[in-house]
Amino acid sequence: MQQKKLWLAVIVSALGYFVDVYDIILFTVIRVPSLKALGLSDELITSVGLRLINIQLLGMLIGGLLWGVLGDKRGRLSILFGSIILYSSANLANAFVTNVEQYAILRLLAGIGLAGELGAGITLVAELMSKEKRGIGTTIITTAGVFGGICGGLVGNLLSWQMAYILGGCAGFVLLLMRLGLVESLMYSNIKQQAFIQKGSLALFVQSPALFKKYICCLLVGVPFWVFVGLFMALAPEIGRALDVQGPITAGWAILFFNVGLGVGDMSSGLLSQWLGSRKKVVFSFLSFACFFTLIFLSLPSVSPKIFYSFCSILGFCLGYWAVFLIMATEQFGTNIRATVAVSLPNFVRAMVVPFSLLLTFIKPEYGLLWSLGLIAMACLIMAIGALFFLQETFAKSLDFVEEHKVRV
Repeated sequence: MQQKKLWLAVIVSALGYFVDVYDIILFTVIRVPSLKALGLSDELITSVGLRLINIQLLGMLIGGLLWGVLGDKRGRLSILFGSIILYSSANLANAFVTNVEQYAILRLLAGIGLAGELGAGITLVAELMSKEKRGIGTTIITTAGVFGGICGGLVGNLLSWQMAYILGGCAGFVLLLMRLGLVESLMYSNIKQQAFIQKGSLALFVQSPALFKKYICCLLVGVPFWVFVGLFMALAPEIGRALDVQGPITAGWAILFFNVGLGVGDMSSGLLSQWLGSRKKVVFSFLSFACFFTLIFLSLPSVSPKIFYSFCSILGFCLGYWAVFLIMATEQFGTNIRATVAVSLPNFVRAMVVPFSLLLTFIKPEYGLLWSLGLIAMACLIMAIGALFFLQETFAKSLDFVEEHKVRV
């Protein structure tokens, strides 16, 4: 019975991340047709679309802190139930918007809801599974997210934008029913009633420079993933023209091929981590591969679109350390702040695309698109490798510990 409950947690968390990534990719795909349906001109669609993306990102940053703290104060299951209700409701309502203002409010709410999904699932599964096998659970969850992105791309292209949103919202509520059978982490339950332990306290990161440094190092290790998603894949058409690719390149196909490689990379990195008994060695290897293939990608001669898309898959594979990174970051911190870290960290990693996008805009006139992207990518990868060395090896580490706390008088 215990094994059934454990695997139910893995499956439900995996399906939750599937729906999470489905929604993120879906909005990218149906942004233009949905805004056209609201009567916006071609000139306004780009600027309004970017504003909606930023609003959703703001929601994810708010949600990352909100759900993370709540998960440590009230329990892991509270995030899973609360976040799914919020973003499923927002998705359903998105199908019936009649103006941009409604759209913006609902994307903000959807962003807040989506922020809790991945970290909650990773935390719950990490605390329920044995220390030797929990990396397998994380690998299943992140791989499911890749398929969610592929599904979002297909549904967004095959169905109307309203039906695509309705499908995503209904899928979330079906998932909510499955979550009724989940059990709370025993590791968390053991500390929940101990009032002297600070749970979900952001002040701990201020009071402890070591904790703050560890969090920043985890952040830097994860940054390359979203830099490649948010810059390289989003700007695939412009990169294709700069490389004189012999045919048109679309961001949609680039993201699709990237996700195929990412899925293989996530599975490979997770299994390799189990085989080697190490998180850090695997992350270091994949970051090194990313450095090598990024230089080749940006130096491609005039090639066909097939070769270009093949390299998108290769880069996706190299960034497939995401699965191992997530469990490694979760394992770094004690039970009393583990959800805070696991939930907030992926969302802050996503947000790092914004400053790097601004940096690209600033240096592009001086160095050109390819050189600018190369400099940004190599800087991110080198910083990630450097930060990795400051983190502990956490494979098979016991998670039954808490961070330093103060006794309340």
